[in-house]
Parts: sequence; structure tokens; C-alpha cells
Amino acid sequence: EAPPGKRAGLRHCRSMAILLLTYTQTITHISLLPCRFAMGVPFDDELEQLRAENEALKVEVQRLRQAQSSSLPEPRSQNDLETPSTHSWDGLGHGLSRDDIARYSRQIILPSFGAQAQGKLCRGSVLIVGAGGLGSPAALYLAAAGVGRIGLVDKDTVELSNIHRQIIHREGTVGQHKCDSAAQSIAGLNSRVHVELHRDGLTPENAVGIVTRYDVVVDASDNAPTRYLISDACCVARKPLVSGAAIGLEGQLTVYCAGDDSPCYRCLFPEAPLPQSCSRCSDAGVLGVVPGIIGTLQALETIKLISGVGQPLSRKLLLQDAWAGRFQSVKLRARSAGCVACGDAPSITAETLADYDYAAFTGQAPNDGPPRPLRLLNPEQRITVQQLRDRLSSEQGPSTASTDPSAPPLVIDVRPPEQFAICHLPGAEHMPWARFARFEQRLLDLAAGDRPIVVMCRRGNDSQRATARMLELGMQSVVDVVGGVEAWARDVDPDFPLY
Repeated sequence: EAPPGKRAGLRHCRSMAILLLTYTQTITHISLLPCRFAMGVPFDDELEQLRAENEALKVEVQRLRQAQSSSLPEPRSQNDLETPSTHSWDGLGHGLSRDDIARYSRQIILPSFGAQAQGKLCRGSVLIVGAGGLGSPAALYLAAAGVGRIGLVDKDTVELSNIHRQIIHREGTVGQHKCDSAAQSIAGLNSRVHVELHRDGLTPENAVGIVTRYDVVVDASDNAPTRYLISDACCVARKPLVSGAAIGLEGQLTVYCAGDDSPCYRCLFPEAPLPQSCSRCSDAGVLGVVPGIIGTLQALETIKLISGVGQPLSRKLLLQDAWAGRFQSVKLRARSAGCVACGDAPSITAETLADYDYAAFTGQAPNDGPPRPLRLLNPEQRITVQQLRDRLSSEQGPSTASTDPSAPPLVIDVRPPEQFAICHLPGAEHMPWARFARFEQRLLDLAAGDRPIVVMCRRGNDSQRATARMLELGMQSVVDVVGGVEAWARDVDPDFPLY
């Protein structure tokens, strides 16, 4: 029997021989194709067989990629990072591997950061509530920075209108659950990060149990009920909360519950804002880069909290004005001793929070969906989009005594100018509801004519308000269109744009 060293050498030689033989056979097979063709061997059959094998390999590669993206790595524990080194080098207790150091080297060499801070990041965890415009950049940068465990909370699916600002998603993931889409992007960016998915969203029943499992919570939500819920859960679980908001061209950022004098959301807003004062992206719009900036700053604050470096943005509110290119910081008041969530004798506890009705408290639904349909008019004062289509096509208005039934109806569109510019029915007259009082004389002049009037808006709420005002002015031949232009696009004209 050969000595151990020689046996290892023989095994190495055999492995090399096998590799060489496989390579030679492959090259021979390829090089013989022209010869076989010249000898009369059917080349088309050989080519077809190779194509079939190639397609089979493509399918197998795709399967393996999908399996890789769906299998998320396990979280790295304190023990994993602090296993005694068996290498020829040592560090000062940071527990980072050679691969960790190579990946995160550009931030590790920062004098104000260092290997110790990076080690804390790799052992740290963060819960991101909302995988949208704010949560997307926050999740990507935290994953890239090396946060060991990231929890994602969202119950929505990816829509095409999300892509311009929710950069963690792709065209190919439209229709997928946002948690799944975001997890795929994170896995492709940093496979060492363990991702936990909470696809059912955050509710009063599960909030405290979920929040307790993480070091820091990022509020990337888009509605008032969820903001109050997250803040209350962080108070109960004693977790710092990085809160961001973005709408239109403006953004805000602060850190709650990050110290004895740090306020919570309820300290600043003990009473919920009126629903009509709360803007949503689906109504007010947002420039995609604005939540990108705020979400990135949320990632920065989270890194500071987990690693223990820098000064967190506690008791300060950062305001962004994108159009003016200006950032402003204002001081916030300290924690309120009488706060029902974080005060000296809080009434919101782990037990009471589970039964709290946040929708009733805020008067809003816990989502970014459209506002609830209003019921301001009687049924006879409203028509459907199908009825409007018939009246426009037949050029007949409502059969009332004060109008000519053969006269075509006049469509009045009360949407904002920027929405009217996107799309409107041919011949529609524009009278924005926000400036409706300016058009009262014009409306009275129209009432003196013989044309019936049909009022439209985006979803059928502002058009009801406008119709009610026109009825107050004494106009009789006026009706509202149920569902507005969205219903028109959905039920009448599929080519009409939706936005």
C-alpha cells in the first residue's frame, strides 16, 4: 500500500485523468460533427439532438435557480459568528469571517464604524412593515449592509403602478405577493441574510408577538391605522421605531421609542388626524425618488441603532422638500408622562392592544386603497357608465320635462387639472371640484339651455359633491356617474387609461 502522501497524489492524478478524459471526449464529439457530416452521417439529426439536450439543460438550470431563490439561509447566531478561529489570523472579537470582511470591507475600514459595528449588524435583526416605496430601499440597503435577519410585513401583491418607486420589485413579479418578490431581490443581493416573511400583515392580534422578535422596527406603512398600531406595539415591546413618510414631493423621518425621553407616535398625535387630511399616494401622487430618499435614510437610522454608532434621529423630525432641494430638522417634544401607550401608567398593554380598534380610532381602513364610496345622492340622481354610453351614442339625454330628449348630454369633468390632462371623454368640459365655486355662473348659464348635464370624476365621490351643489343652485337636469372614469375604463372602454 502506498504511503498517505502518495495515496493522495494518486487520487489527485485519477481525478485529473477523469476530467481530461471527459474533456477529450467532449472535444472529440464536437470536432467529429463536420467529419460525420462529410461522411454522410445525418447532421440535422445530430444537431436536433444537441438542441434538445441544450433545452433540457436550460430547464434544469432554471429549476435550480428557482430552488436557490426560494431557499433562504438560516439566521446567523452569536455562536456562529464567535466560533474560535481556525485560521492563521485573528480579530478583536468581532466574529466576522473572511468572506464577511471581503464583502463589507468598505464600511468596516471606516474609522467611525469598524469591525465591531459590522459584527453587531450581522447579528442584528430588523422588522420592516411595508414592502413599498419606503420599505424597498430600506430593505435593500439593510440587506446589503449585512443585517443578519430581516422580517418583511406586507399582505399586498405587486402592481404595475408600484414599480416606479418600489424598486425592490420587478416587472416580472407583477401579481406576486410583495413579501415573496422582495425576498427574491434580497436573496439575489445578499444570500447571507435570513429573511422572514409575514404575508398576512400586521394586526392587533399578532403585532406584539412579531415586533418582540426583532431589534429595530422600520415603519414603512402608508396609512394612519397601521402607524398607530406599529407605534403601540413598539411601546409594549420596548423596541426603537424608525418612522418615515413620503407623499407628493415631501418626506419626513424620525425615530420613536429610542430612549427614556424619546416620544412615541401617540405622544405627538394623541388624537387621530381627520381622514380627509390624510393624503394617499393613490390620490395625491408621489415622485418615485422621494420615498427612495426617505427609505434610504430609514436604513441609515436602523444601522446606527443596531451597531451603536452615531446619534439616532430621536426627538428630531427631518423634513424634506424635494422641489426646493432642502432638508430641515425640527425639535420634537419629549415623551409624555400621560401618554396612553408609553406614559407612566399606559392603558395600552399587550393584553389590551389585541382588542384595540384602530380603524374606528382613525376613521380609516388600514390600507392604501381608494376611499370609501360616498352616498350623497338619491338613486334617481345617478346613472351608470353603461347608461352614459347609451346616451352618448344615441345622443339622447334624460327624459325630463325641462330638457330636450334629443339633445346630447354635456359631460362635466370635475377632476384636478393634472388628471384631466391624462385622459377624458371627448367633448367633456373641465370644472375642477377644488375650484368649483368659480364656475357657478357658467353652470347657471348651462342650466338655462336645453342640454342635460352629466358629472364625472375619478371614482364617483367628487362628482356627487358637485352634483349636490348644482342641485342646490336650482339645476334640475343634472346627474352623477357612478364609479367615474375608473368604472368607464373597467366596464365600457378597456382602452381608456387607468391610473
